[in-house]
Amino acid sequence: MNPSPQASSPPSASSVNSDLFDQSALSTLAERLVDAARRAGADAADAVAVRGVSHGVEVRDGRVEESERSEGDDVGLRVFVGKRQAVVSTNDVSGDNVAKLAERAVAMARVAPDDAYVGLADPALLARDFPDLDLLDPAMPSTAELERRALEAEAAAMAVQGVTKSGGASASSGIGGMVLVTSTGFRGAYLRSSQGISTTAIVGEGTGMERDYDFSSALHGADLEAPAKIGQRAGERAVARANPRKAATCKAPVIFDPRVAGSLVGHLVGAANGASIARKTSFLKDRLGQQLFDKSIRIIDDPLRVRGLRSQSFDAEGVATKKLAIVDEGVLTSWLLDSATARELGLTTTGHAHRGVSSSPSPGAYNLHMEAGEPTPDELMADIKEGFYVTDLIGSGVNGVTGDYSRGASGFWIENGKRTYAVSEMTIAGHLLDMFKSLRPANDLTFRYGVNAPTLRIEGLTIAGR
Repeated sequence: MNPSPQASSPPSASSVNSDLFDQSALSTLAERLVDAARRAGADAADAVAVRGVSHGVEVRDGRVEESERSEGDDVGLRVFVGKRQAVVSTNDVSGDNVAKLAERAVAMARVAPDDAYVGLADPALLARDFPDLDLLDPAMPSTAELERRALEAEAAAMAVQGVTKSGGASASSGIGGMVLVTSTGFRGAYLRSSQGISTTAIVGEGTGMERDYDFSSALHGADLEAPAKIGQRAGERAVARANPRKAATCKAPVIFDPRVAGSLVGHLVGAANGASIARKTSFLKDRLGQQLFDKSIRIIDDPLRVRGLRSQSFDAEGVATKKLAIVDEGVLTSWLLDSATARELGLTTTGHAHRGVSSSPSPGAYNLHMEAGEPTPDELMADIKEGFYVTDLIGSGVNGVTGDYSRGASGFWIENGKRTYAVSEMTIAGHLLDMFKSLRPANDLTFRYGVNAPTLRIEGLTIAGR
Protein backbone atom coordinates (compact mmCIF):
# COMPACT_ATOMS: atom_id res chain seq x y z
CA MET A 1 0.00 0.00 0.00
CA ASN A 2 1.31 3.44 -0.82
CA PRO A 3 2.24 5.44 2.26
CA SER A 4 0.07 8.51 2.75
CA PRO A 5 1.91 11.80 2.20
CA GLN A 6 2.12 14.04 5.25
CA ALA A 7 0.82 17.57 4.93
CA SER A 8 -0.73 20.19 7.17
CA SER A 9 -4.29 21.24 6.45
CA PRO A 10 -4.80 24.66 4.90
CA PRO A 11 -7.22 26.96 6.73
CA SER A 12 -9.97 26.27 4.19
CA ALA A 13 -9.72 22.49 4.37
CA SER A 14 -10.87 19.92 6.88
CA SER A 15 -9.12 16.62 7.42
CA VAL A 16 -11.32 13.70 6.48
CA ASN A 17 -12.15 11.19 9.18
CA SER A 18 -8.86 9.28 9.50
CA ASP A 19 -10.78 5.98 9.52
CA LEU A 20 -11.43 6.50 5.81
CA PHE A 21 -7.69 6.38 5.20
CA ASP A 22 -7.33 3.10 7.08
CA GLN A 23 -7.85 0.13 4.77
CA SER A 24 -6.74 -2.52 7.24
CA ALA A 25 -10.32 -3.66 7.94
CA LEU A 26 -11.01 -3.95 4.19
CA SER A 27 -7.79 -5.94 3.74
CA THR A 28 -8.79 -8.30 6.54
CA LEU A 29 -12.24 -8.71 4.99
CA ALA A 30 -10.79 -9.52 1.57
CA GLU A 31 -8.47 -12.12 3.12
CA ARG A 32 -11.41 -13.69 4.96
CA LEU A 33 -13.37 -13.91 1.70
CA VAL A 34 -10.54 -15.66 -0.12
CA ASP A 35 -9.98 -18.08 2.77
CA ALA A 36 -13.72 -18.80 2.93
CA ALA A 37 -13.80 -19.50 -0.81
CA ARG A 38 -10.99 -22.01 -0.53
CA ARG A 39 -12.75 -23.74 2.37
CA ALA A 40 -15.96 -23.86 0.31
CA GLY A 41 -14.16 -25.74 -2.45
CA ALA A 42 -12.74 -23.11 -4.80
CA ASP A 43 -9.49 -24.01 -6.54
CA ALA A 44 -8.49 -20.34 -6.57
CA ALA A 45 -10.05 -17.00 -5.69
CA ASP A 46 -9.51 -13.29 -5.43
CA ALA A 47 -11.39 -10.57 -3.57
CA VAL A 48 -11.65 -6.83 -4.09
CA ALA A 49 -12.92 -4.29 -1.61
CA VAL A 50 -13.69 -0.84 -2.99
CA ARG A 51 -14.05 2.33 -0.91
CA GLY A 52 -15.87 5.36 -2.24
CA VAL A 53 -16.40 8.77 -0.62
CA SER A 54 -17.89 11.72 -2.49
CA HIS A 55 -18.74 15.25 -1.42
CA GLY A 56 -20.10 17.92 -3.72
CA VAL A 57 -22.01 21.18 -3.91
CA GLU A 58 -23.84 22.84 -6.79
CA VAL A 59 -24.63 26.55 -6.97
CA ARG A 60 -26.67 28.73 -9.31
CA ASP A 61 -27.27 32.48 -9.28
CA GLY A 62 -25.16 32.96 -6.18
CA ARG A 63 -27.02 30.39 -4.09
CA VAL A 64 -26.28 26.83 -3.06
CA GLU A 65 -28.77 24.53 -4.79
CA GLU A 66 -27.52 21.17 -3.60
CA SER A 67 -24.99 19.67 -1.22
CA GLU A 68 -24.42 15.93 -1.05
CA ARG A 69 -22.07 13.53 0.68
CA SER A 70 -21.89 9.75 0.42
CA GLU A 71 -19.65 7.03 1.79
CA GLY A 72 -19.62 3.31 1.12
CA ASP A 73 -17.60 0.12 0.96
CA ASP A 74 -18.39 -2.72 -1.44
CA VAL A 75 -16.73 -6.11 -1.82
CA GLY A 76 -16.54 -8.61 -4.64
CA LEU A 77 -15.40 -12.22 -4.68
CA ARG A 78 -14.29 -14.14 -7.76
CA VAL A 79 -13.87 -17.89 -7.49
CA PHE A 80 -12.59 -20.61 -9.83
CA VAL A 81 -13.57 -24.24 -9.92
CA GLY A 82 -11.48 -25.81 -12.63
CA LYS A 83 -11.98 -23.62 -15.69
CA ARG A 84 -15.25 -22.23 -14.44
CA GLN A 85 -15.62 -18.91 -12.65
CA ALA A 86 -18.25 -16.88 -10.82
CA VAL A 87 -18.32 -13.38 -9.35
CA VAL A 88 -20.51 -12.22 -6.47
CA SER A 89 -20.63 -8.90 -4.64
CA THR A 90 -22.22 -7.34 -1.57
CA ASN A 91 -22.03 -4.39 0.80
CA ASP A 92 -23.22 -6.48 3.75
CA VAL A 93 -20.63 -8.75 5.31
CA SER A 94 -21.96 -8.80 8.85
CA GLY A 95 -22.32 -11.99 10.85
CA ASP A 96 -21.67 -15.18 8.86
CA ASN A 97 -22.28 -13.52 5.49
CA VAL A 98 -18.65 -14.01 4.47
CA ALA A 99 -19.04 -17.80 4.54
CA LYS A 100 -22.45 -17.63 2.85
CA LEU A 101 -21.12 -15.39 0.10
CA ALA A 102 -18.21 -17.75 -0.56
CA GLU A 103 -20.47 -20.80 -0.64
CA ARG A 104 -22.86 -19.09 -3.06
CA ALA A 105 -19.97 -18.09 -5.35
CA VAL A 106 -18.56 -21.63 -5.45
CA ALA A 107 -22.01 -23.08 -6.14
CA MET A 108 -22.43 -20.65 -9.04
CA ALA A 109 -19.01 -21.51 -10.44
CA ARG A 110 -19.76 -25.23 -10.44
CA VAL A 111 -22.66 -24.74 -12.84
CA ALA A 112 -21.00 -22.07 -14.99
CA PRO A 113 -19.76 -23.00 -18.48
CA ASP A 114 -16.10 -23.88 -18.98
CA ASP A 115 -13.86 -21.04 -20.15
CA ALA A 116 -10.39 -22.03 -21.27
CA TYR A 117 -8.97 -18.55 -20.63
CA VAL A 118 -10.09 -17.76 -17.08
CA GLY A 119 -7.78 -17.84 -14.08
CA LEU A 120 -5.68 -15.69 -11.83
CA ALA A 121 -2.68 -13.80 -13.15
CA ASP A 122 0.70 -15.50 -13.47
CA PRO A 123 2.36 -15.11 -10.02
CA ALA A 124 5.62 -14.12 -11.71
CA LEU A 125 3.95 -10.95 -13.02
CA LEU A 126 2.50 -9.75 -9.71
CA ALA A 127 3.61 -6.41 -8.30
CA ARG A 128 6.22 -6.55 -5.58
CA ASP A 129 7.13 -2.88 -5.34
CA PHE A 130 4.59 -0.18 -4.57
CA PRO A 131 6.11 3.22 -5.34
CA ASP A 132 4.61 6.27 -3.69
CA LEU A 133 2.70 7.96 -6.51
CA ASP A 134 1.41 10.73 -4.20
CA LEU A 135 -2.23 9.89 -4.92
CA LEU A 136 -3.78 10.99 -1.63
CA ASP A 137 -4.34 14.51 -0.35
CA PRO A 138 -5.03 14.11 3.39
CA ALA A 139 -6.47 17.63 3.64
CA MET A 140 -9.86 17.48 1.96
CA PRO A 141 -12.01 20.60 1.61
CA SER A 142 -14.90 21.36 3.95
CA THR A 143 -18.42 22.01 2.70
CA ALA A 144 -17.85 25.74 3.24
CA GLU A 145 -14.71 25.62 1.09
CA LEU A 146 -16.49 23.75 -1.70
CA GLU A 147 -19.24 26.37 -1.63
CA ARG A 148 -16.66 29.16 -1.80
CA ARG A 149 -14.95 27.60 -4.82
CA ALA A 150 -18.18 27.10 -6.72
CA LEU A 151 -19.52 30.58 -5.94
CA GLU A 152 -16.22 32.21 -6.91
CA ALA A 153 -16.13 30.36 -10.23
CA GLU A 154 -19.72 31.31 -11.02
CA ALA A 155 -19.16 34.96 -10.09
CA ALA A 156 -16.09 35.16 -12.35
CA ALA A 157 -18.08 33.75 -15.26
CA MET A 158 -20.94 36.22 -14.72
CA ALA A 159 -18.45 39.10 -14.57
CA VAL A 160 -17.40 38.52 -18.20
CA GLN A 161 -19.03 41.13 -20.40
CA GLY A 162 -21.69 39.53 -22.60
CA VAL A 163 -22.58 36.64 -20.28
CA THR A 164 -26.32 36.78 -19.62
CA LYS A 165 -26.99 33.79 -17.42
CA SER A 166 -25.31 31.20 -15.24
CA GLY A 167 -25.49 27.57 -16.19
CA GLY A 168 -24.42 26.70 -12.65
CA ALA A 169 -21.15 25.84 -10.98
CA SER A 170 -20.00 22.95 -8.84
CA ALA A 171 -17.14 21.89 -6.63
CA SER A 172 -16.44 18.38 -5.43
CA SER A 173 -14.02 16.15 -3.58
CA GLY A 174 -13.75 12.46 -2.99
CA ILE A 175 -11.70 9.42 -2.08
CA GLY A 176 -11.62 6.16 -3.97
CA GLY A 177 -9.56 3.09 -3.32
CA MET A 178 -9.24 -0.64 -3.72
CA VAL A 179 -7.90 -3.59 -1.78
CA LEU A 180 -7.01 -6.75 -3.73
CA VAL A 181 -6.21 -10.14 -2.22
CA THR A 182 -5.58 -13.32 -4.23
CA SER A 183 -5.16 -16.94 -3.27
CA THR A 184 -1.73 -16.85 -4.93
CA GLY A 185 -0.47 -14.58 -2.18
CA PHE A 186 -0.91 -11.06 -3.56
CA ARG A 187 -1.91 -8.32 -1.10
CA GLY A 188 -2.20 -4.76 -2.34
CA ALA A 189 -4.14 -1.57 -1.67
CA TYR A 190 -4.28 2.04 -2.77
CA LEU A 191 -6.29 5.18 -2.06
CA ARG A 192 -6.73 8.09 -4.43
CA SER A 193 -8.26 11.48 -3.62
CA SER A 194 -9.95 13.76 -6.14
CA GLN A 195 -11.05 17.39 -6.27
CA GLY A 196 -12.80 19.35 -8.99
CA ILE A 197 -14.36 22.67 -9.95
CA SER A 198 -16.57 23.38 -12.96
CA THR A 199 -18.83 26.14 -14.24
CA THR A 200 -21.04 26.87 -17.25
CA ALA A 201 -21.84 30.29 -18.71
CA ILE A 202 -24.65 31.27 -21.10
CA VAL A 203 -24.95 34.10 -23.60
CA GLY A 204 -28.04 35.25 -25.50
CA GLU A 205 -31.72 34.63 -24.86
CA GLY A 206 -34.33 32.10 -25.90
CA THR A 207 -33.47 30.03 -28.96
CA GLY A 208 -30.38 32.19 -29.49
CA MET A 209 -28.68 31.01 -26.32
CA GLU A 210 -25.18 29.55 -26.48
CA ARG A 211 -23.22 28.06 -23.62
CA ASP A 212 -19.72 26.92 -22.81
CA TYR A 213 -17.87 25.61 -19.80
CA ASP A 214 -14.55 25.07 -18.11
CA PHE A 215 -13.35 22.82 -15.32
CA SER A 216 -10.31 21.69 -13.41
CA SER A 217 -9.73 18.33 -11.73
CA ALA A 218 -6.79 17.04 -9.70
CA LEU A 219 -5.91 14.60 -6.97
CA HIS A 220 -4.54 17.35 -4.73
CA GLY A 221 -6.24 20.64 -4.02
CA ALA A 222 -2.96 22.47 -4.57
CA ASP A 223 -3.00 21.36 -8.23
CA LEU A 224 -6.44 22.79 -9.01
CA GLU A 225 -6.68 25.92 -11.10
CA ALA A 226 -8.08 28.98 -9.32
CA PRO A 227 -11.90 29.13 -9.34
CA ALA A 228 -11.84 32.67 -10.75
CA LYS A 229 -9.69 31.57 -13.68
CA ILE A 230 -12.03 28.68 -14.44
CA GLY A 231 -15.06 30.94 -14.34
CA GLN A 232 -13.48 33.64 -16.46
CA ARG A 233 -12.45 31.14 -19.12
CA ALA A 234 -15.96 29.64 -19.21
CA GLY A 235 -17.45 33.12 -19.65
CA GLU A 236 -15.02 34.09 -22.39
CA ARG A 237 -15.64 30.85 -24.26
CA ALA A 238 -19.40 31.34 -24.10
CA VAL A 239 -19.17 34.93 -25.37
CA ALA A 240 -16.97 33.80 -28.27
CA ARG A 241 -19.69 31.35 -29.32
CA ALA A 242 -22.44 33.97 -29.61
CA ASN A 243 -24.34 34.23 -32.91
CA PRO A 244 -22.90 31.12 -34.59
CA ARG A 245 -23.32 30.41 -38.29
CA LYS A 246 -23.27 27.32 -40.46
CA ALA A 247 -20.36 27.04 -42.85
CA ALA A 248 -20.75 25.61 -46.33
CA THR A 249 -20.21 21.88 -46.86
CA CYS A 250 -16.69 21.16 -48.05
CA LYS A 251 -13.53 19.11 -47.55
CA ALA A 252 -10.94 20.99 -45.53
CA PRO A 253 -8.37 20.69 -42.72
CA VAL A 254 -9.79 20.39 -39.21
CA ILE A 255 -8.04 21.58 -36.06
CA PHE A 256 -8.96 19.81 -32.82
CA ASP A 257 -8.69 21.96 -29.68
CA PRO A 258 -6.86 20.18 -26.81
CA ARG A 259 -10.06 19.66 -24.89
CA VAL A 260 -11.43 17.45 -27.72
CA ALA A 261 -8.14 16.22 -29.24
CA GLY A 262 -7.86 13.48 -26.63
CA SER A 263 -10.96 11.84 -28.11
CA LEU A 264 -8.86 10.71 -31.10
CA VAL A 265 -6.41 9.03 -28.72
CA GLY A 266 -9.40 7.41 -27.04
CA HIS A 267 -10.68 6.00 -30.33
CA LEU A 268 -7.27 4.51 -31.08
CA VAL A 269 -6.88 2.94 -27.66
CA GLY A 270 -10.47 1.69 -27.63
CA ALA A 271 -9.79 -0.16 -30.87
CA ALA A 272 -6.53 -1.52 -29.40
CA ASN A 273 -8.37 -3.03 -26.43
CA GLY A 274 -7.60 -6.73 -26.25
CA ALA A 275 -11.24 -7.65 -25.65
CA SER A 276 -12.22 -6.09 -29.00
CA ILE A 277 -9.28 -7.77 -30.71
CA ALA A 278 -10.24 -11.17 -29.29
CA ARG A 279 -13.85 -10.70 -30.48
CA LYS A 280 -12.56 -9.48 -33.87
CA THR A 281 -14.70 -6.35 -33.53
CA SER A 282 -11.93 -3.78 -34.04
CA PHE A 283 -10.78 -2.08 -37.24
CA LEU A 284 -7.23 -2.51 -35.87
CA LYS A 285 -7.43 -6.29 -35.47
CA ASP A 286 -4.84 -6.93 -38.21
CA ARG A 287 -2.78 -3.77 -37.68
CA LEU A 288 -0.38 -4.69 -34.85
CA GLY A 289 3.15 -3.71 -35.83
CA GLN A 290 1.96 -1.51 -38.69
CA GLN A 291 2.65 2.17 -39.32
CA LEU A 292 -0.57 4.05 -38.49
CA PHE A 293 0.80 7.56 -37.93
CA ASP A 294 3.70 9.72 -38.99
CA LYS A 295 7.01 8.55 -37.46
CA SER A 296 6.98 11.52 -35.07
CA ILE A 297 3.89 10.26 -33.21
CA ARG A 298 4.05 8.52 -29.83
CA ILE A 299 1.03 7.63 -27.68
CA ILE A 300 1.86 6.73 -24.10
CA ASP A 301 -0.05 5.08 -21.28
CA ASP A 302 1.65 5.88 -17.98
CA PRO A 303 0.07 4.37 -14.84
CA LEU A 304 3.07 5.44 -12.73
CA ARG A 305 2.83 9.20 -13.25
CA VAL A 306 3.11 10.94 -9.88
CA ARG A 307 -0.26 12.54 -9.04
CA GLY A 308 -1.73 11.18 -12.26
CA LEU A 309 -5.53 11.11 -12.31
CA ARG A 310 -5.58 7.37 -13.06
CA SER A 311 -2.24 6.25 -11.60
CA GLN A 312 -1.79 2.96 -9.75
CA SER A 313 1.11 0.58 -9.30
CA PHE A 314 -0.84 -2.68 -9.81
CA ASP A 315 -3.85 -3.62 -11.88
CA ALA A 316 -7.08 -5.35 -10.85
CA GLU A 317 -5.34 -8.74 -10.98
CA GLY A 318 -2.30 -7.60 -8.98
CA VAL A 319 -0.03 -7.42 -12.03
CA ALA A 320 2.63 -4.70 -11.86
CA THR A 321 1.82 -1.76 -14.09
CA LYS A 322 4.39 -0.04 -16.29
CA LYS A 323 4.69 2.79 -18.77
CA LEU A 324 3.80 1.62 -22.28
CA ALA A 325 4.20 3.26 -25.69
CA ILE A 326 1.09 1.98 -27.45
CA VAL A 327 2.22 3.84 -30.57
CA ASP A 328 5.96 4.37 -31.02
CA GLU A 329 7.38 6.20 -34.05
CA GLY A 330 3.91 5.93 -35.56
CA VAL A 331 3.77 2.12 -35.22
CA LEU A 332 1.04 0.33 -33.23
CA THR A 333 3.14 -1.71 -30.79
CA SER A 334 0.72 -3.33 -28.36
CA TRP A 335 -2.81 -4.22 -27.39
CA LEU A 336 -4.14 -3.45 -23.91
CA LEU A 337 -4.48 -6.83 -22.21
CA ASP A 338 -5.63 -8.46 -19.02
CA SER A 339 -4.79 -12.10 -18.30
CA ALA A 340 -7.84 -13.68 -19.92
CA THR A 341 -7.63 -11.74 -23.19
CA ALA A 342 -3.88 -12.30 -23.28
CA ARG A 343 -4.35 -16.06 -22.99
CA GLU A 344 -6.98 -15.99 -25.73
CA LEU A 345 -4.59 -14.12 -28.03
CA GLY A 346 -1.55 -16.19 -27.09
CA LEU A 347 0.16 -13.20 -25.47
CA THR A 348 1.14 -11.94 -22.00
CA THR A 349 -0.96 -9.48 -20.03
CA THR A 350 0.19 -5.87 -20.21
CA GLY A 351 -1.11 -5.13 -16.71
CA HIS A 352 -4.23 -3.31 -17.89
CA ALA A 353 -6.90 -5.25 -15.98
CA HIS A 354 -9.70 -3.12 -14.52
CA ARG A 355 -12.54 -4.44 -12.42
CA GLY A 356 -15.57 -3.53 -10.37
CA VAL A 357 -16.82 -5.61 -7.47
CA SER A 358 -19.49 -7.34 -9.56
CA SER A 359 -17.53 -8.13 -12.70
CA SER A 360 -14.51 -10.07 -13.86
CA PRO A 361 -11.46 -8.09 -15.07
CA SER A 362 -11.36 -6.47 -18.50
CA PRO A 363 -8.69 -4.34 -20.19
CA GLY A 364 -8.58 -0.56 -19.86
CA ALA A 365 -6.11 2.33 -19.98
CA TYR A 366 -4.60 4.56 -17.29
CA ASN A 367 -3.07 8.00 -17.97
CA LEU A 368 -3.01 8.38 -21.75
CA HIS A 369 -1.31 11.10 -23.75
CA MET A 370 -0.03 11.86 -27.22
CA GLU A 371 3.37 13.50 -27.16
CA ALA A 372 3.65 17.09 -28.33
CA GLY A 373 4.93 18.12 -31.74
CA GLU A 374 7.08 21.11 -32.70
CA PRO A 375 4.79 23.76 -34.27
CA THR A 376 2.75 26.14 -32.15
CA PRO A 377 -1.03 26.00 -32.59
CA ASP A 378 -0.87 29.22 -34.64
CA GLU A 379 1.81 27.73 -36.89
CA LEU A 380 -0.23 24.54 -37.27
CA MET A 381 -3.09 26.43 -38.92
CA ALA A 382 -1.19 29.33 -40.50
CA ASP A 383 -1.51 27.96 -44.07
CA ILE A 384 -5.20 26.99 -43.84
CA LYS A 385 -7.21 29.17 -46.23
CA GLU A 386 -10.48 27.66 -45.04
CA GLY A 387 -10.96 25.12 -42.28
CA PHE A 388 -12.72 24.22 -39.06
CA TYR A 389 -11.39 24.73 -35.51
CA VAL A 390 -13.37 22.26 -33.35
CA THR A 391 -13.94 22.99 -29.67
CA ASP A 392 -16.86 20.64 -28.99
CA LEU A 393 -17.93 17.24 -30.29
CA ILE A 394 -21.45 15.87 -30.07
CA GLY A 395 -22.70 12.29 -30.21
CA SER A 396 -20.78 9.04 -30.57
CA GLY A 397 -20.78 8.38 -34.30
CA VAL A 398 -17.59 6.33 -34.38
CA ASN A 399 -17.74 2.74 -35.60
CA GLY A 400 -15.05 0.76 -33.80
CA VAL A 401 -15.51 -2.20 -36.14
CA THR A 402 -15.03 -0.34 -39.44
CA GLY A 403 -13.19 2.80 -38.30
CA ASP A 404 -15.77 5.12 -39.88
CA TYR A 405 -15.90 8.48 -38.12
CA SER A 406 -18.79 10.99 -38.09
CA ARG A 407 -19.52 13.41 -35.26
CA GLY A 408 -21.47 16.57 -34.67
CA ALA A 409 -19.18 19.51 -33.95
CA SER A 410 -19.06 23.19 -33.13
CA GLY A 411 -16.26 25.71 -32.86
CA PHE A 412 -14.87 28.40 -35.16
CA TRP A 413 -14.34 28.79 -38.88
CA ILE A 414 -10.73 29.33 -39.99
CA GLU A 415 -9.96 31.82 -42.75
CA ASN A 416 -6.43 32.64 -43.88
CA GLY A 417 -4.88 30.92 -40.89
CA LYS A 418 -7.02 32.66 -38.23
CA ARG A 419 -10.09 31.72 -36.23
CA THR A 420 -12.95 33.98 -37.32
CA TYR A 421 -16.66 33.49 -36.60
CA ALA A 422 -18.37 30.86 -34.45
CA VAL A 423 -19.98 27.89 -36.19
CA SER A 424 -22.35 25.25 -34.86
CA GLU A 425 -24.56 22.35 -35.99
CA MET A 426 -21.77 21.02 -38.20
CA THR A 427 -20.68 17.44 -38.87
CA ILE A 428 -17.16 16.18 -39.51
CA ALA A 429 -16.59 12.80 -41.14
CA GLY A 430 -13.79 10.57 -42.37
CA HIS A 431 -12.09 7.27 -41.62
CA LEU A 432 -9.88 6.91 -38.57
CA LEU A 433 -7.01 5.23 -40.46
CA ASP A 434 -6.88 8.14 -42.91
CA MET A 435 -7.15 10.61 -40.05
CA PHE A 436 -4.29 8.98 -38.18
CA LYS A 437 -2.04 9.14 -41.26
CA SER A 438 -2.46 12.88 -41.68
CA LEU A 439 -2.47 13.81 -38.00
CA ARG A 440 -0.01 16.51 -36.86
CA PRO A 441 0.34 17.64 -33.21
CA ALA A 442 1.20 21.11 -31.91
CA ASN A 443 3.53 21.83 -29.01
CA ASP A 444 0.89 22.74 -26.38
CA LEU A 445 0.44 19.45 -24.51
CA THR A 446 -0.76 19.88 -20.92
CA PHE A 447 -1.92 17.23 -18.46
CA ARG A 448 -5.46 18.21 -17.45
CA TYR A 449 -7.50 15.09 -18.15
CA GLY A 450 -7.28 11.30 -18.05
CA VAL A 451 -6.56 11.40 -21.80
CA ASN A 452 -4.42 14.30 -22.99
CA ALA A 453 -3.33 15.52 -26.41
CA PRO A 454 -2.06 18.80 -27.82
CA THR A 455 -3.85 20.76 -30.52
CA LEU A 456 -4.14 18.43 -33.54
CA ARG A 457 -4.52 18.99 -37.27
CA ILE A 458 -6.26 16.47 -39.55
CA GLU A 459 -6.34 16.89 -43.33
CA GLY A 460 -9.23 16.50 -45.74
CA LEU A 461 -12.18 15.72 -43.51
CA THR A 462 -15.66 16.11 -44.92
CA ILE A 463 -17.31 19.05 -43.19
CA ALA A 464 -21.09 19.16 -43.54
CA GLY A 465 -22.93 22.40 -42.85
CA ARG A 466 -25.41 24.34 -44.94
